[in-house]
Amino acid sequence: MKDFIKNVFATVVGLGLFLLLTGIIFFVSLIGMSASEGTTATVKKGSVLRINLAGSLEERAEEENPLSMLMGEEMATLGLDQLLEAIDEAATNDKVEGIYMEVSSSFAGGTPAMMQELRQALLKYKESGKWIITYGDIYSQGAYYLSSVADKIVVNPKGIVDWHGMGGTPMFYTDLMKKAGIKMQVFKVGTFKSAVEPYINTEMSEPNREQVTAYLTSIWNQFVTEVGESRHLTAEQLNSLADTLTAVRPTEDLVANGLVDTLAYIDGFKEMLRAKLNLEEKKTIRFVSPADLVASAEKDDEDNRIAVYYAYGDIVDQATTNPLSNSTMIETMPTIRELQKLRKDEDVKAVVIRVNSGGGSAFASEQIWHEVQLLKAEKPVVISMGGMAASGGYYISCGANKILAEPTTLTGSIGIFGMIPDGSELLQEKLGLHFDVVKTNKHADFGGASFMGLAARAFTPEEAVLMQAEIERGYDLFISRVAEGRSISKDSVDAIGQGRVWTGEQALKIGLVDQLGNLDDAIAEAAKLAELKEYSTDTYPAPADFIQQLLEEKQESYFDAHLHARLGEFYPMFSTLQWMLQQQPERGIYARIPYELKIW
Repeated sequence: MKDFIKNVFATVVGLGLFLLLTGIIFFVSLIGMSASEGTTATVKKGSVLRINLAGSLEERAEEENPLSMLMGEEMATLGLDQLLEAIDEAATNDKVEGIYMEVSSSFAGGTPAMMQELRQALLKYKESGKWIITYGDIYSQGAYYLSSVADKIVVNPKGIVDWHGMGGTPMFYTDLMKKAGIKMQVFKVGTFKSAVEPYINTEMSEPNREQVTAYLTSIWNQFVTEVGESRHLTAEQLNSLADTLTAVRPTEDLVANGLVDTLAYIDGFKEMLRAKLNLEEKKTIRFVSPADLVASAEKDDEDNRIAVYYAYGDIVDQATTNPLSNSTMIETMPTIRELQKLRKDEDVKAVVIRVNSGGGSAFASEQIWHEVQLLKAEKPVVISMGGMAASGGYYISCGANKILAEPTTLTGSIGIFGMIPDGSELLQEKLGLHFDVVKTNKHADFGGASFMGLAARAFTPEEAVLMQAEIERGYDLFISRVAEGRSISKDSVDAIGQGRVWTGEQALKIGLVDQLGNLDDAIAEAAKLAELKEYSTDTYPAPADFIQQLLEEKQESYFDAHLHARLGEFYPMFSTLQWMLQQQPERGIYARIPYELKIW
């Protein structure tokens, strides 16, 4: 018995020591990884900037997720801000010979405007006289759009270039919800405000079909023009190739039709690249990553600063834990606090707000709009519109001193809607739940009880009238804010509002934006308004450091990544519905762009 106790005790002690040692090694590793963040990368003469087009293109490069790095669960993302900075540095750094874009079949791209801004940076880089070469086995349409700027496009002899045009395929849940016993109660203002359509229709309304056709055509025509200029192909040729579906044609046809320059396997391509660099056969090609090139660059250190504040994601009153979405959000109070700091910082002479949002809560949008007005009273505010600045995204932008958008930015969508799911049939008839009420006043139970985001009863006719009136007041306030900010009449805003989505190219013609341009153009405009000749730029909000991320890391990212992978193209719609059920903004009122279309 004594031997048994000794053995158990020894096992327990041994296990404890093992866990203690493992914990020490784990945290020492974390500290080492954290400390390495501040190191400066070294770029050697003859280097090549390698841009790996893999995963998704996001607005801003985030700090690497510490737990995901250790567990190998991180999904590839590219930060547009980091890529733009690296490409700009590559143009002037005499140690960088050229750019190699390595195209992966996993490249999902980003919004058309983000892709357009990245392509513009590559074109500007070429003015330095340096080269760009691209190679891939499978070029998605977005990857090809970017690659078309290259001096040489190389594809695997058995590879694919997918050039097919643009289309949107929304999904409608109305009949599915009906079978489940759920009916969506909708209140809206705006003929084109079609965010609610998937939940009440079984096909696109004619106004929505009209607007989607218009903005898709605008985007596609711009891309055809840009690719045509780089590849010396006419619009007619490119449209004809799109109609033949190049992805299923013989690879040799890609060369014959001028889409690519040559075919080669990866080893043959590396030899081309080696010859380009005049390297001996066994010499290693010196690749440098965007992150390392940015880290090696000298930073401006001027007292006069222009702040670039990133506002991207859904606009919410307060972020909630959502296992179906780990995306960035524009949360009311954190955003207001950051803008207040910039307003009070005397070294910050102007602020550029980079907006990439399809909107969200109407109430939150109003609060952020107000803070932008306070900021504008102290110093110039310029809006740089990214992929989207629509509905609530336009709301928070409309009062700035100046608004710049990319030609393919999706903007406008000036409209309001409310959407409350009536789950009475599901809850009462199918699940057998019953609800009662005791109240002191007529509308004490406005909208009825709710269970898991579902209303337990439908709105009464009187409640529906009150709700619609609230929506109409919200719309009137929205167009008033736009009219004030853009110095046009409310009637004029209403005429181009009604929830209609416009591209930046179209928005310029109707006065919703001041000029077409990218983030650099917006910074230059802010400097002009602040009368600055010498200045530096800082970005806000500051990313969370390594340890902070570790402490704040949530399990939702794991589920989100894997659910995204399983659902594929159905994920955005599923996530949007879940977001609406969980966020529940002020009285369920939204200023949000119509459902997101996959247009690549």
